[in-house]
Amino acid sequence: MNKKVMLRFFTFLLLLILSLGELRAQDPQFTQYYSAPIYLNPAFTGATRQHRAAINYRNHWSSLPRAFVTYAFSYDYNIKDSPSSVGLIAVNDRAGTASLQSTSIGATYSYRIPITNGLQAVPSLQVGYTMQSLDYSKLVFADQLQFGNPNAPSTDPALRNLENVNHFDFATGVLVYNKRFWGGVAVHHLNRPNQSVLEEESMLPMRFSVHAGYKIPIDLGPFRNRMASSINPSFQYRQQGRFNQLDVGLSYFYRMLMLGVWYRGLPIQQDMPRTINHDALAVAFGVSINGFSFGYSYDLTVSKLGPASSGGSHEISLALQFSTKAKPGKVSRKVKQNPCPAFMPNYLWKP
Repeated sequence: MNKKVMLRFFTFLLLLILSLGELRAQDPQFTQYYSAPIYLNPAFTGATRQHRAAINYRNHWSSLPRAFVTYAFSYDYNIKDSPSSVGLIAVNDRAGTASLQSTSIGATYSYRIPITNGLQAVPSLQVGYTMQSLDYSKLVFADQLQFGNPNAPSTDPALRNLENVNHFDFATGVLVYNKRFWGGVAVHHLNRPNQSVLEEESMLPMRFSVHAGYKIPIDLGPFRNRMASSINPSFQYRQQGRFNQLDVGLSYFYRMLMLGVWYRGLPIQQDMPRTINHDALAVAFGVSINGFSFGYSYDLTVSKLGPASSGGSHEISLALQFSTKAKPGKVSRKVKQNPCPAFMPNYLWKP
């Protein structure tokens, strides 16, 4: 399959996806979406040096009992002397008193298509398998409440219908980037799998995301060669079912340090009567040394839930980028031909 046919195929696939039915639910989210690139869009597979490994942790609304906790791990490999890249991603999400748990494992593939000098188009596919489980021993049924003993055995008919659920899951995405700009579209849950644990039909809706960013270098005069500095605005808009949200913010990079601030919400609409959709303000700090990076962010809840009730949200990211061939401090010819997108410039990657 030549490049033009492949690009037309992925374009048709995305248009078909976007024409399908209404979305109805919400996946876990990361404030540091730039540090969970493959979770954001499988087209980011291979958009670095030859190897990249990343770990993400998020504790959402930490003061609430049994808060939402999400872990993610990804590894991707930019195949040497090839436009193809492959990767793996695993996500575990736990929520609620009954420890509703979802674990997904997926494989990703991307293919780089040069458009003009320095500009790349990257279509991608992701195939995954998800396992959902529930700790039934922590559930309390109506008959247990009726007799005032939540530890007594339950005879509720609903208990017989509860079961763990496993299903396949598919995603696709397209990315366009150069050293200054990146922009992409991704759609997850293409097959809309049934996620019900009650032997009923509850189709998982597709997650649609549009995201982009731009690197604005800051001229430091005679120090510019030794003190790389830039400001990077970026945004992510996502929709899933009746839920839609916008993340927009700025990152400031100075040598090995990163500082960022983001706003999450959609102020042009109301999430409840007479209540503007403001969700959170987030601040982030990061440091990178020799290809290893650490990031921390805190979300201050500004919705009706309030920081006193939710405790805000904490997030940590770790990443390592490395090449098995290039010498330290030297970039191979292949890497120069396939520049990293301006996703985390001067922080995870220095072209």
